[in-house]
Amino acid sequence: MKRVWLQAFALVAICAATVSADDLDDFVNAAIKQRNIPGVAIAVVKDGALVRIGGYGLADRERKVAPDADTVFRIGSLSKQFIATGIMLLVQDGRLAVGDRLDTHMRDVPSAWHDITIRHLLTHTSGLRREAPAADLSQSQPDIDLIRSAYDVPLQWKPGDKYDYSNLGYYVLAEVITRVGRMPWHEFIARRVFQPLGMTRTTTTSDAGRLANRASGYVWRDGAWTAAPALVALRPSGAFASTATDLAKWAVALDGDRVLSKASKAEMWKPVTLNGGGTFPYGFGWELDDFPPGGHVTGVPMIRHEGTIPGFRPGFTRLPKQGLTVIVMTNLDRGAVDAIIAGIAVRYAPELIPDALRQWKDRAALGLR
Repeated sequence: MKRVWLQAFALVAICAATVSADDLDDFVNAAIKQRNIPGVAIAVVKDGALVRIGGYGLADRERKVAPDADTVFRIGSLSKQFIATGIMLLVQDGRLAVGDRLDTHMRDVPSAWHDITIRHLLTHTSGLRREAPAADLSQSQPDIDLIRSAYDVPLQWKPGDKYDYSNLGYYVLAEVITRVGRMPWHEFIARRVFQPLGMTRTTTTSDAGRLANRASGYVWRDGAWTAAPALVALRPSGAFASTATDLAKWAVALDGDRVLSKASKAEMWKPVTLNGGGTFPYGFGWELDDFPPGGHVTGVPMIRHEGTIPGFRPGFTRLPKQGLTVIVMTNLDRGAVDAIIAGIAVRYAPELIPDALRQWKDRAALGLR
C-alpha cells in the first residue's frame, strides 16, 4: 500500500512540474482556438478569494472587441441555481418547505400535479416533461400561460420515480417564488441575492440589452461563425446574464454564509433520493458528480452546472475538497467548456491531474507538456 501511495505521489509531483497557473493564458488562448470559440471570460476563486479573472478572444467579432471581467454573457441554465436559491431563501424565511406539495402554493394546478412537491421540481423528478407545449424562444409570454399549456399533458411517471431534466419545472418554481415572495421572481432574486452581493451587472436576459459591454453570441457551422438567433423569451430556466466578476462574487458568497445558510447549502448539494431508494446525482439546481465530468468515480466531489442557450455556453464548477471554483463563460453555441475548466483547475490543484487524464487522455487537451 505504501508503495502504491508513493507511486501516486510521484506522478502528481511529475505532473505538477509541467503545469502551473503561470501558463494559463497560453492554455486558454490555445483551447478557444482549437474549439472555435470566439471569446471567453474566466474567474477562479480559491479558498474564498478571487485569484484570477480575465477575458480572451473576442466578445464581438464584427467590432473586434475583446471580452473582459465585466463583459456580459448569457448564462443559460446556470440560472437554475439562482431559482433554487430563491426557493431556499423562502425556506429560510419560514414561508415554505421543500416537502410542500405544489398545490399548497399554486391552488389552480391540475389534480394530476397534486403529488408534486417543491423538492421534486428542484431535482427534476416531478414527472413533468422538459418543455411546455407553448414554449417558444421567439416570443415573450407570461410564465403562467406557458405553465398552463402543460396542464393537460400527462406526467411521464409518478413524481419521485425518476429523474428527467425539466425546464418546465423551473418555470413552476419561479411562479412559486412570485406567489410566496409576493413580487416577480426576478425582482425577488435581485433584491435578496444580486443587490446584497454587489452583482451589479447580473440581470435578466430581457433586461441585459440596457447594459454596455455585452458579448455577442455565435454559432459555428460549416467552418464559419454566424450570429446566433435572437432570444426574446425570458425563461426562468435560463433567465440571467452575468459577468465573470459577478459570478466570482457569487462563488465567494457560496464559500460563506452571507446568502445561504450551511443547512440550505447541504440540502442543495445532496443527491436526490428516488422513490425506489436509489439516488441520482442532482441536487437543487446543481449537478453532483466526481471530477472530471464523464462518469469516472474518482472520489473527488464536484458541484457544477453548465448552461446551453443560443449563442452561449457557460460552466461553473466547485471542487470543495480543493477549495476551488472555476467559472468559464463562452459566446459559442454549445461551446466545449469541460476541458477548459479542467485545464484551469489542474493549474490551481495539480493533484487533480491524474484524474483529469482519465477523461482527457491527450495531455494536450489540458495544456500539459
